[in-house]
Amino acid sequence: MAWTKYQLFLAGLMLTTGSINTLSAKWADLFSAKGCHGDPEHTFSHPFVQAVGMFLGEFSCLAVFYILLFHDRRSPEPRMNPGQRFNPLLFFPPAMCDMTATSIMYVALNMTSASSFQMLRGAVIIFTGLLSVAFLGRRLAPSQWIGIFITILGLVVVGLADFVSGHRDDSHKLSDVITGLFGFVVLSLLLIPMYFIHTGNFSDNPRQVLEDALDAFCQIGHKPLILLALLGNTVSIAFFNFAGISVTKEISATTRMVLDSLRTLVIWVVSLALGWEQFHGLQVLGFLVLLTGTALYNGLHRPVLARIPWCAARMNLEEDSSDAERERLLNNGRVQASEDT
Repeated sequence: MAWTKYQLFLAGLMLTTGSINTLSAKWADLFSAKGCHGDPEHTFSHPFVQAVGMFLGEFSCLAVFYILLFHDRRSPEPRMNPGQRFNPLLFFPPAMCDMTATSIMYVALNMTSASSFQMLRGAVIIFTGLLSVAFLGRRLAPSQWIGIFITILGLVVVGLADFVSGHRDDSHKLSDVITGLFGFVVLSLLLIPMYFIHTGNFSDNPRQVLEDALDAFCQIGHKPLILLALLGNTVSIAFFNFAGISVTKEISATTRMVLDSLRTLVIWVVSLALGWEQFHGLQVLGFLVLLTGTALYNGLHRPVLARIPWCAARMNLEEDSSDAERERLLNNGRVQASEDT
């Protein structure tokens, strides 16, 4: 079935904004500027300020949502469904996890290349799979276990590529929107104590504290292009979240996974073209291994194996088992009566 123009637009938007998001963050890291109080020129190393900007981008989606909802309610025939009411604080724990993970990711981006950073984010399926088994009692298919092990192998290869190349720094949905709100507010408040927490050589700012937001603003004042990079990061994450959710809804989750893999390739090619990093064969191998592991975990092999007669029956059994597993999780472990008949 051919894609519609709207679906092509969503796919292109997700690929473009997702690539800009990582590239603009790395671009900001490459700038050097003077700081406050006559501090000498130094690199823009402010991962927590960048994380605040990212959450601001996610939070901005909430304003757009309510503007559209308000406009829809004023129309003669409202079409938007605001959804059922729920307690927003339910999203506070996952928002704190997301805030911590995002902050650590921006710290890591300071220490490695944009392409390796994007590839290493593939580790999420390892922890998602293992934690779903530990806490949800989920049963993973054999292909998903194989995908996890292959992904681990791919991460080792990518990490080895960074080690061999010497590219390291030794000096140191509505739910998404609500997560952005909590992350933006809490992390903005945390910038205050971070200003007084000394970390020694781990930090690249002149005061050697965990985060010096004032120094970040001073550097932006001395070199306004940094603000452009930060705005690119903030705006792109808002459009990327919209496009990613829309691709899953309008096309499929598999398509979103493929586009996310292409996003890694685009980031790598652009970084090479801009001279931000050098070509290393191990990165190619690591990317292919990661792509294979991710594809197996997400079931991209099933349409291919379904064409083989002796594998088709096995695929049907796995699909039935997967459907039953999904029902069990959604119903909190209670087996439906229809399954007993």
